[in-house]
Amino acid sequence: MEVQIVSDGRRAGYARRRMADFTARCRAGGLAVTPQRLAIIEALLAATDHPRAEKIFAQVRKRHAHISLATVHRTLETLCRIGEARKVTMLHDSARYDGNLAPHHHVVCVRCRRVRDVDVRDAETSGFERLIGDHPALAGFRPLGWSLEIQALCDRCAGKKAPAQIPSGRRAAATRRGEPRRAL
Repeated sequence: MEVQIVSDGRRAGYARRRMADFTARCRAGGLAVTPQRLAIIEALLAATDHPRAEKIFAQVRKRHAHISLATVHRTLETLCRIGEARKVTMLHDSARYDGNLAPHHHVVCVRCRRVRDVDVRDAETSGFERLIGDHPALAGFRPLGWSLEIQALCDRCAGKKAPAQIPSGRRAAATRRGEPRRAL
């Protein structure tokens, strides 16, 4: 089984192919193709960091000054609903979006929340497919897909010294005594 981070170059080629077909897929699905939608999917596909809606909004607003954050949120949700994007790391502080619909997984830095695509290839068939397929532990469920999230510490964060940790009980006591709170 081969595991590798998806390179930015490979992702860029994928993004170009997706953009070329996006308009046709939207029209076939009955979704109007607006300049704002095109700008949002383009920004999403160009991003390698699985951005939050706010980051896509900032990028799109450079070309479409009157677009609202609410429009970006609605459009991203629509793109997810029609299968043109997906949410990743929904268990974190806010949704992150991914325009890469090819089967892949993610590695997430537990400190800075940086997300990168991970490709897992097996010579025969997906190891996950063999593992999950018709596994008896999933009785009553029909798997539609799966994604592995690897929690890690990225090289940038590994070189930084972790801030001092205060046990939660001591933090509350320190705050009551008027001592300043230390960042965690």
